[in-house]
Amino acid sequence: MKHHEDHKSVMKQAIEKARETMNLNIGGPFGAAIIDQKGEVIAVASNSVLKDHDPTAHAEMNAIRMAGEKLGTHDLTGCTIITTAFPCPMCLGAIVWANIHHVIYGCRPEDADAIGFRDDVIYQLLRGDMKHQDVLSFDEEFRKDCLCLFKEYKEKQKEIY
Repeated sequence: MKHHEDHKSVMKQAIEKARETMNLNIGGPFGAAIIDQKGEVIAVASNSVLKDHDPTAHAEMNAIRMAGEKLGTHDLTGCTIITTAFPCPMCLGAIVWANIHHVIYGCRPEDADAIGFRDDVIYQLLRGDMKHQDVLSFDEEFRKDCLCLFKEYKEKQKEIY
């Protein structure tokens, strides 16, 4: 039970950070914290979309950026993210790219939807409920032009992450 109690105190920090910045009109009601394997808090962040004029400035994204900077790495293997809401698809993708394999969340997607957040549009796209052509346009000619970047990266044996 101590493990849950440790996570509870970290969740409280994320909630407090979200409440603080939400009331300052910095962003929405979202907070996130990243802890290491020992349970030490690496980063606590909130949503700052409104202040930063950045639609990617979600709490999880900000926490990942803070943790990466603090630890000096893009690889957060062994870390856990504790977040006030189920991560949106963008944040979930960033969590996967950061090699964070454990996510603890409070609110469900339908809770965010109930107050007007529109994550469901992205879920519809991922499920195939929306045609990709409505949002994404593939161009074979551009592909030919852009593949040279991939070829050069591979030839130079650059780091795959």
